[in-house]
Amino acid sequence: MASTCSPHTDPPTLPLQNDDANNMAAKALNKRYEGLVTVRTKAIKGKGAWYWTHLEPILVKNPDTNLPKAVKLKCSLCDAVFSASNPSRTASEHLKRGTCPNFSVTVSSTRPSSSSSLSPIPISSIPSLNNNNNNNNSNNSNNNHRKRSSQMGTHNLLHSCSSSLALVETSSSSRYFQNQNELLNYSPSNSMLSQQHHHHHHHPLVLSGGKEDLGALALLEDSVKKLKSPKGSAGPPALSKDQIDSAIELLAEWFYESCGSVSFSSLEHPKFRNFLDQVGLPSAVSLRRELSGARLDARFDEVKSESDARIRDAMFFQVASDGWKGKSCCGFACEGENLVKFTVNLPNGTSVFQKAVFTGGMASSKYAEEVLWEAVTGVCGNSMQRCVGIVADKYKAKALRNLEVQNHWMVNLSCQLQGFVSLIKDFHKELPLFRTVTEACIKVANFVNTKSQVRNSFLKHKVQELEYAGLLRVPSPKCDTSKNFEPVYVMLEEILSCARVLQMVVMDDAYKVACVEDPIAREVAGLIQNEGFWNELDAVYSLVKLIRGMAQEIEVERPLIAQCLPLWEDLRGKVKDWCAKFSIAEGPVEKIVEKRFRKNYHPAWSAAFILDPLYLMRDTSGKYLPPFKCLTHEQEKDVDKLITRLVSQEEAHVALMELMKWRSEGLDPLYAQAVQVKKRDPATGKMKIANPQSSRLVWETCLSEFKSLGKVAVRLIFLHATACSFKCNWSSMKWVCVHRQSRVGLERAQKMIFIAAHAKLERREFSNEDEKDAELFAMTGSDDEMLNEVFADAPSV
Repeated sequence: MASTCSPHTDPPTLPLQNDDANNMAAKALNKRYEGLVTVRTKAIKGKGAWYWTHLEPILVKNPDTNLPKAVKLKCSLCDAVFSASNPSRTASEHLKRGTCPNFSVTVSSTRPSSSSSLSPIPISSIPSLNNNNNNNNSNNSNNNHRKRSSQMGTHNLLHSCSSSLALVETSSSSRYFQNQNELLNYSPSNSMLSQQHHHHHHHPLVLSGGKEDLGALALLEDSVKKLKSPKGSAGPPALSKDQIDSAIELLAEWFYESCGSVSFSSLEHPKFRNFLDQVGLPSAVSLRRELSGARLDARFDEVKSESDARIRDAMFFQVASDGWKGKSCCGFACEGENLVKFTVNLPNGTSVFQKAVFTGGMASSKYAEEVLWEAVTGVCGNSMQRCVGIVADKYKAKALRNLEVQNHWMVNLSCQLQGFVSLIKDFHKELPLFRTVTEACIKVANFVNTKSQVRNSFLKHKVQELEYAGLLRVPSPKCDTSKNFEPVYVMLEEILSCARVLQMVVMDDAYKVACVEDPIAREVAGLIQNEGFWNELDAVYSLVKLIRGMAQEIEVERPLIAQCLPLWEDLRGKVKDWCAKFSIAEGPVEKIVEKRFRKNYHPAWSAAFILDPLYLMRDTSGKYLPPFKCLTHEQEKDVDKLITRLVSQEEAHVALMELMKWRSEGLDPLYAQAVQVKKRDPATGKMKIANPQSSRLVWETCLSEFKSLGKVAVRLIFLHATACSFKCNWSSMKWVCVHRQSRVGLERAQKMIFIAAHAKLERREFSNEDEKDAELFAMTGSDDEMLNEVFADAPSV
């Protein structure tokens, strides 16, 4: 792709704020607002704190930029507005303390009548002998002491009653005081408490089984209460059969979609069964058998039928295969054993899960070719040409190319995400700067971690500077960093963050003494005090961070193949800026980038880039024309060759003639602008194409005159450039490994993976639970407060 040409002109867009800080702040505020809305919705349904009925989250926007500038809480009773930093405190100060003028009226209107019969005091509420002995801290050896002990027992009983009643909501406070007065004035003939209060001859209750008898005693009292007033006795809510079936169905869906995070045996856990009792579900039912048998089969059949129907409705599709490259490293239980996932990408932009295959280790290219072709035939049946191609994260050079040669209509691609990740490995192998910095950092980290005197000094200064302790993280000797650069990146980041700490360590007198005797100490001190070392470390870290950032964006955005050339052009520009910033020679760096580009390049990149109306460029005459001038001479030839390969021999000449017409006439300006219109994504704040399907729909409607070229265009434009499917978490991977020896167990695991994958693709959720947990526990500031609110708002049962 010619570096002198911009990939495409700026399409018409809505006003865009190019301030990253504002975008990040807006994203955080949106996230905070959505979290509070979720908590409030659950609370209104009875699954949260009481005050959410009266407090409503609102998102305040800046009138100039229309970006969120604050999240507030609005009282629905008096329309007062408060900060959303601590809803619980707001409720206490505004509602409970009487600040809200309308809250007391609302509460009093729903307050129950205070006239209720007094229940006898439960025996278990009387303090035991052990408790009194602990309070007195002496033996009951004389009458006076016995009398004082009896009085203290009565006081403890009154305090116990008061404490338990004080836990009732504020709305019941008047009833509490009235009942307490009735209790103190109760008739001596009917009240044990009155006898204790007047005669002081109470003997503390002694149970032969000790404190362990209190639980059984509570059950006895509960039985007595139920027999005495069965209608008024409190118990689990009575649910109808339909409600029970619906609840178990939801529980089953949650369990299947957790995909191994929750084990079958956990369903039989006593505490979980107690939970089912509390919410009114029959705990006698064996959920383990219920969810692993017919219900699992029925759910799988339902989801499979839905997926098959969606595939049948599509005229053509792409098969994506992810998992050939093992994600495990350094000791994972299933190291070298891969779970390959097959997904079907449909023209309308959605994806459907097909199956998961457990390869059992490193697979040869020939075996991979057979598995890939079996997946294609399993989807296509007899209509093989419905499969436009395959995108996979491995085997581009052999298996994918062989299948493409054998089937001329196929376009088989290697995953762009893997291409960018592999580029980091290329730099690590081929750029001397990477090896120099890595070796120096390993030397520094190992010395600091292993020398006790230096280590103690480092930990002391680290706590003072960074407010947390911990050694420097170093790649394991068992980890092959040429294949997995992630541990090296973590080490670089760690040492950079501890730069000031390390410089303070080498300035210590104890370290200076060590330098006299230890040559390695002198060498490490020389590195740490050398500005060149830190510049080189910063350079390597910045380049890896740059490529990782682009790779993460690719993983999230899941670009189509027409975006591949602009992506690599963008990368070249950023790498060139990096070279200039750190005074690095451009030649060797550009050579490494170009080498990786050629390995990943496919002629379909150029053809899709030319045929996608999204990248049309406006010329001086006002026409919107395909960006041929952005291609090299070789890439132009690739476009011609690919188009003639994808059509029949009879249509080849017609297709090339239509391509020439497309090159000279382009698309009607009005339609071209409509295709390129962007809008702001509310989730990320970034500007995105308003209607991604419009590129393909234009070819199927207003460009229908291009009969042969149009067939090629619609089959190329929708192709995905990444093989990214839904991500399995480590639990599900281990679960598959455990059950792989059992046919029934493996089949059950595959069914659950299918159900979980189907649900995630429906929600377009491509991250896994491990990543979500890491993000959750990395929350800071207002996010932490929101997390505390979520946990605090859980209702007690």
